[in-house]
Amino acid sequence: MADDLETQLDVLAAEDVHHLELRGAWGHNVLDLDPRALAHAAGLLRARGFAVSAIASPVGKSSLIRRRVHELARLDRAIAAAEALNTRFIRIFSFYVRRATATRQRAAVVDRLGALTDRAARAGMTLLLENESRLYGDTPDRCLDLLRTIASSALRFAFDPANFVQTGVRPMAEAWPLLADYVAHVHIKDAVFATGAVRPAGEGDGEIPALLQALAARGYQGFLTLEPHLQVAGPNGGFSGPDGLRAASRALRRLLADLPADVTFQ
Repeated sequence: MADDLETQLDVLAAEDVHHLELRGAWGHNVLDLDPRALAHAAGLLRARGFAVSAIASPVGKSSLIRRRVHELARLDRAIAAAEALNTRFIRIFSFYVRRATATRQRAAVVDRLGALTDRAARAGMTLLLENESRLYGDTPDRCLDLLRTIASSALRFAFDPANFVQTGVRPMAEAWPLLADYVAHVHIKDAVFATGAVRPAGEGDGEIPALLQALAARGYQGFLTLEPHLQVAGPNGGFSGPDGLRAASRALRRLLADLPADVTFQ
């Protein structure tokens, strides 16, 4: 949205949003913020009445060719950021693989995710595994396999309907029935099957109205995180700008208005 954290907070406050999933600030990824910068960020958030819903880390968004300790070290930095910013949730990924050889790489992915989960559990953190194309966990069945195999309360699922669309998966028909029991976090962005282009909620094939209804039916009390990526969307992240964030926020609010009045999400 913006490099400057105070600018991010200004835009969010104008939309009556008071939590953020912190990806970066002042031109640096959240994992690269030193203790002084994290303390400054924490002070700004407290002063403005904000809180952090999760650390939007890039942990697990790397090749299995890298040494195992690389992601463990990045997780340690994510844990330090989470502690400084008073959240227990850290978003992670499931490693880049080639689709043709993904099955053969399963054991390595499980080993590494298991090690990350064990370290997070010891620190009192919960990892939120996000589905994304070109990673091992890009299809519902592989996401479910990882969650079942590792079988830890410190590993939950971050459901991203747009990312499923970009993998050719119908989010509610094919992914939700398998993964609903593990969902502890939800990203709100939409996409279209034809091109993969990202759209505001309700303007693509992500079945977001149905997702909101399903969340309400389950009594979901977690966060709906706006991740619109309306200007730039790619493997290294996305960007929407203030106008994109406003468009995404208002699109989601229109959909939420169709739910019963007693339904609330964070």
